[in-house]
Parts: sequence; structure tokens; C-alpha cells
Amino acid sequence: MRAVQVTEHGGPEVLHTVDVADPEPGPEELLVGIAASGVNFIDTYQRGGIYQVSLPFTPGSEGAGTVLSVGSGVHGFEIGDRVAWAMVPGSYAERAVVPASKAVALPTTLGERTAAAAMLQGLTAHYLTASTHAVKPGTVALVHAAAGGMGLLLTQLITLRGGHVIATVSTPEKERLAREAGAEDVIRYTEQDVTSRVRELTGGVGVHVAYDGVGRDTFDASLASLRPRGTLALFGAASGPVPPVDPQRLNSAGSVFLTRPTLAHHMLDRAELDWRVGELFDLITRNELRIRIGGSYPLADAADAHEALEGRRTTGKVLLEP
Repeated sequence: MRAVQVTEHGGPEVLHTVDVADPEPGPEELLVGIAASGVNFIDTYQRGGIYQVSLPFTPGSEGAGTVLSVGSGVHGFEIGDRVAWAMVPGSYAERAVVPASKAVALPTTLGERTAAAAMLQGLTAHYLTASTHAVKPGTVALVHAAAGGMGLLLTQLITLRGGHVIATVSTPEKERLAREAGAEDVIRYTEQDVTSRVRELTGGVGVHVAYDGVGRDTFDASLASLRPRGTLALFGAASGPVPPVDPQRLNSAGSVFLTRPTLAHHMLDRAELDWRVGELFDLITRNELRIRIGGSYPLADAADAHEALEGRRTTGKVLLEP
């Protein structure tokens, strides 16, 4: 089969499409023919060596497709079933082996492309708004990069839960997308100071929660935008990792909370995964949560997909389609 492989850490140029042996499922595993796989910032962190992965490796941690064969001990899945997954390595390929414990069945009304675009970011948006800081009516939230795949999902889920979104974007087109997703206030960070504008919009009080997947470039503004006992949920580092933080800053900011959550710790067992996926798929199939696919690339163009993502030239989700 064809797969993208990384043999050395570096920029997008280290992504090469090669022929590799077809994988075989082991006990309690599925072999899936991949229809689409999601492109995420975690893939760029692993490619660049920020997150250490043993070389060589095939990037990608989410996807959707059709079960081609099943290993021994598998219950609940058969050949021909359509499934999706997240937090399983190796999805930049034509086929992947997926633990049955991580696979979820797709409703008949949900296509593979949509499912692949929804899994990692959708589950992340779910735990951020349901668990990290449970959004309720009246919650005021700051969402950075609100026109990106994560930002659009966060904005929609916060709005569906009765919250108020202050979004940051860079262009008029991205402002339009953020407002369509439910953002009531939008800050163009290329033209306005984020912290000053947040204080103005909140009557000087600040936000209950800042959802920050950008990292180094936005961390200080996120911290300064919180109200007393507010929460900064730092869930990514698209602009680079945040330098070490003196805990005293959390005191001076108003006894605020700082957390660095990750999806793996929010789907620790099958019951939690099924709960999050169930709510996510239900919202999508009822057309209450819209999944925007902003770009699709063949495997051979994986480097172009990474360049577009890292260059912030994308809106919505980026996919690879073998």
C-alpha cells in the first residue's frame, strides 16, 4: 500500500509517500481501508520532533473508512462496517490497523469524510466545553483562531450551550466564518489589541475561560483576559510552545487556573469515548453542529497540507484522501 513516511525530523519536506507492506490486524484489532484522514497540528509537532516519535513513522492520528478484516477476539465489528477513530497512529496511509477499543461505528447518515474531519477536533472541543470548563448559559469565552477547524467547533459548541464567544481572527473572511459559527464579538488581532478589546467588551471584568490552541503568540493575552478565578485552557501550540511560567503570575492575574489538557486523558475508557462520540455525532446528524472541510489533499501532497496548516492559510478541517 501507499503511506506517508517520516524518516527524519524537519519541515514539511520530510514527508514522503512510499510503498510499504500491507498491515495485518492482530488480536482485538481491525484493518481499515481509509477513506479520509484528518490533518492536525499534533502531526506537525511529531514531524518536527517537538513531540518525540520513534523514526521512521507514518503520521496521522484520526481517520474513517471501511473494515477490511478483523483480528481474533473482536466483538461488535464486522467486515464492511464503516468506522472512525482518533488517537491511533498511522492514518496517513491507504490502510491502517485500529484497535477495536478505539473504533466507533458510523451512523448511516454520517459520511466518512465528515467523520474523519470531526473525530479528533470534535472530541477535543467536546471535552474542553463539557469537562475542562463546563460551559453554561452566561459563560463568556475567548476563542483564539476561531475560523480554524478547532475554533469553529468550539464556537458552535459554546453557543449551543448558551455561552457568549469572543473570537479572534486575522481577516474579514475569517471574521465572517466565526460569526456564522455563533461568535457574538470578533477581534481582528492584526488590527486590535486583544486584551484591551476583551476588557472593553466585558466591562473590564474579563472572560470566564480562554480556549487557546495557539500557544506562544497568544498565551500572555489569554492570561490577561481572564476574570478572577477564570480558566486558561491551553490545548495546543500552533505558534510554538509557551516558555516556562512562574506560578505567581496566576496569583497576580486573579487566582486564575491554568491547565494543559489533552484528548487521551478524556477518553480513558470505552464509556467515556462512547459518551463523547454519541453527543458529537448526534449534534452533527441533527445539523446543529456543522463540520467545515476547508481543504482536501491526496497522500502525495501531504507536505502541501502541512504547509497550508502551519501557514494559517486554512479554515475549517484539512483532510488527506487516499
